[in-house]
Amino acid sequence: MDFMDVVRKRRMVRNFTSEPVSNDVLKRIIATAQRAPSAGFSQGVVFVTVTDPATRQAIGKIGGEEHYVAGGFDPFISGAPVQIVICTSELVYHDRYNEPDKTDAEGNEITWPVPYWHTDAGCSLMLVLLAAVNEGLGSAFIGVGNPRELQDLLGIPDDYLPIGVVMIGHPAPDTKSGSLKRGHRDLDAIWRRERW
Repeated sequence: MDFMDVVRKRRMVRNFTSEPVSNDVLKRIIATAQRAPSAGFSQGVVFVTVTDPATRQAIGKIGGEEHYVAGGFDPFISGAPVQIVICTSELVYHDRYNEPDKTDAEGNEITWPVPYWHTDAGCSLMLVLLAAVNEGLGSAFIGVGNPRELQDLLGIPDDYLPIGVVMIGHPAPDTKSGSLKRGHRDLDAIWRRERW
């Protein structure tokens, strides 16, 4: 599929069929996400795929699915045949940036005005969403109010923060978000040239 077609077709799908997603497809999606930028090639982003129905239900509860359903949406969190929990480790980045090729002249770690572990996780997230579209699938992303609940449920180590959950599956007719009524902002409203 042409890249711009993939970008244009990407949207948050809020309903999925029960048709499973093959392991080969999941492997391609995760391999694509692994190609995201990685500060210092730290590679601190890890993906937990969940297909077990009971675990998906528990993640739906953690993700506030009842709120979405009360708002008129299908139970798309638990209903997706695959959930991918994207995790990132701040510790991995600190360890990497304390290696000799990454420290300053005095051997100190850089300061972190922007936490690159979150940036890299966001880049990986976007590649998961786009790779799903490229595979002919639908996807959506949710954040969770209490990441600790995902850590406890899935055995995610303390030094890996789950940033949220991507749902993947074959799209079914769904209720679109009311936010879409706002439409895209005009390009001139978001694009500054040379200076703000």
